[in-house]
Amino acid sequence: MADVIRVPNAKIALSTASVYPERTPDAFELAARLGYDGVEIMVGADPVSQDIDVIERLSEHYQVPVLAIHAPCLLVTQRVWGRDPWAKLVKAQKAAERLGASTVVVHPPFRWQRDYARDFEAGLARMRDETDVTFAVENMFPLRARGNDVVPYSPSWDPVDFDFPQVTLDLSHTAVSGSDAMEMAAKLGDRLAHLHLADGIGVTNKDEHLVPGRGNQPCAQMLERLANTGYSGLVVLEINTRRAASRTERIDDLAEALAFARLHLAAST
Repeated sequence: MADVIRVPNAKIALSTASVYPERTPDAFELAARLGYDGVEIMVGADPVSQDIDVIERLSEHYQVPVLAIHAPCLLVTQRVWGRDPWAKLVKAQKAAERLGASTVVVHPPFRWQRDYARDFEAGLARMRDETDVTFAVENMFPLRARGNDVVPYSPSWDPVDFDFPQVTLDLSHTAVSGSDAMEMAAKLGDRLAHLHLADGIGVTNKDEHLVPGRGNQPCAQMLERLANTGYSGLVVLEINTRRAASRTERIDDLAEALAFARLHLAAST
């Protein structure tokens, strides 16, 4: 009996962060050119990424849907969309609803955001009751300072053992934290709602976001697992192309990443 190729319904999106130092409009253009199913908007310093009116026009112009919103949770985006972390999440939710995106990616709170951290799980639960948008909490990683691990997140950098119904698994972050990505996926089960596909080597504290297949993370095995389990969440290519020697090289990296994802997201049974 011949093998049956099973291809899940999961869509493959391009994170707008993957084209940096190019801008959000370039991400739409390249996603359309290369055949991505849509984009995940990384809300950041680029003013276009913060402007939902412009994002909506870009989506319509390039006929590329916005499939997810990454809320501005990084240290460098602490003032983007204001300084209140709950207000940022509400704005991300409203943006997702308007743009038709299914998911908002959010990081665990920083430890110094005490009130936000104290109410984080309960607050997300309240927001989930008010919308169909999924809030997928992303795994992060400890920082290393003078040989010691420093955890800047509360309750933890690792959302797996906490009561979050939806989680984003980032394979560059598993490299930095030294985590077993396949074990994390197994523990999460159906709670794995969103995948940031990238690679890493993990020998330093650097978050590398390599093209899948260029590091030591189980990128192929992860996609094959998702295919075999009927995964219906998003696969988002969130890679670092800032060191590309030319735009042609950047485009080649983005095309290679998409081809890798499409190949391994088809599982034979």
